[in-house]
Amino acid sequence: MISYDNFFLPVDDMESAIKYYSETLGLKVKFNFSDKGMVAFHVGNEEPAIILKDKRKFPDAKPTIWFVVDNVAAEYGKLKSNGVNFLTEPFPIGTGTAVEFEDAYGNRLGITDYTK
Repeated sequence: MISYDNFFLPVDDMESAIKYYSETLGLKVKFNFSDKGMVAFHVGNEEPAIILKDKRKFPDAKPTIWFVVDNVAAEYGKLKSNGVNFLTEPFPIGTGTAVEFEDAYGNRLGITDYTK
C-alpha cells in the first residue's frame, strides 16, 4: 500500500451533512456527486478527502479507509491468498479500480489504483 486515498463516512441526511462539513467545520467541497450519493471535502492541502456517502443510496455504508496501490488486481490476489475476505470482486471507478474488505475486527478498508 502506497498511501491513503480517501476516508468515507456514511450520513443519514446529506443536505445537513454538507452544511455541517462546509459551514461548521469550514471544509471546502472537492466534488459534489450528490446524485450518485457522494460529496467529498478537502482537508487542507492533502490529496485524500473525506467523502460522505448517503445511506439512502449506500445502506450498508460504514466508515471506510481506502489505500492507494499500484494495481488493484495484483494486490487483490496477494491479499486474498493471505486470507483477506473481500466484500466484492474488484470494480471499476472513475479513476481506476477499487475493492473493499473488512479486517478481522469489523473495520472496513479498501484499495484503489489510478490506472485510468
